[in-house]
Amino acid sequence: MNALFDLSGRTAVVTGARRGIGLAMATALAEAGADIVGVSAALEPTGSEVERRVHAAGRRFTALRADFADRADVHRLAAELGALGPIDILVNNAGTIGRAPAADHTDEMWDDVLHVNLTSQFVLSREVGRRMLDRGSGKIIFTASLLSFQGGITVPAYTASKSGLAGLTKALANEWAAHGVNVNAIAPGYVATDNTQALRADPTRNEAIVARIPAGRWGRPADLAGAVVFLAAPASDYVNGIVLPVDGGWLGR
Repeated sequence: MNALFDLSGRTAVVTGARRGIGLAMATALAEAGADIVGVSAALEPTGSEVERRVHAAGRRFTALRADFADRADVHRLAAELGALGPIDILVNNAGTIGRAPAADHTDEMWDDVLHVNLTSQFVLSREVGRRMLDRGSGKIIFTASLLSFQGGITVPAYTASKSGLAGLTKALANEWAAHGVNVNAIAPGYVATDNTQALRADPTRNEAIVARIPAGRWGRPADLAGAVVFLAAPASDYVNGIVLPVDGGWLGR
């Protein structure tokens, strides 16, 4: 394996690892040599798909559960991760979405989305990042969105949270880059996951979305594999504070 992309001997935490983009990211990191700590609110203690894939790659897997809507549970997760030993890579992928026109977007929906997608990501990154700073090395990767750059439709809380993640990525990078900790983000385009099922099921919206994507198709979770390995590996040691779109050309249209 090319040393620039070799993750052998490293431990990566992937939140939201049970399915979709998180599952694909955990798989890619394991195939690059990393042991994986998978985190999800409903992750099976044993026998999960992500565990199966990590073991198939010959790497160790640890399953943890956490409710990212509960700040106390995020602190508990951070302490549990600290007890596992050094974390080399933290992929903050857990997230949620709420769809409703802005005039009907409830306080509860706003609070839930912002807490899961932004506040919990900061809390976990701060706690894990503090230990990375003590060691002088580490990689933190956020899952941002096209809506870190655009406004979207009927998802104001999601847009605010993902725009916030783009800013948080830069803010942490400004403080931590000089101390050996790289902080970056990936902005997936329209990817076929559970979160986009409603869009794909709407013939009008589906047609409009595909027509706008230069690549001519919805993304697949596996399309994020190369980006996450790059940002986790030595190849990106001088890459700090970027939000990398993986969108089939959407933003360039």
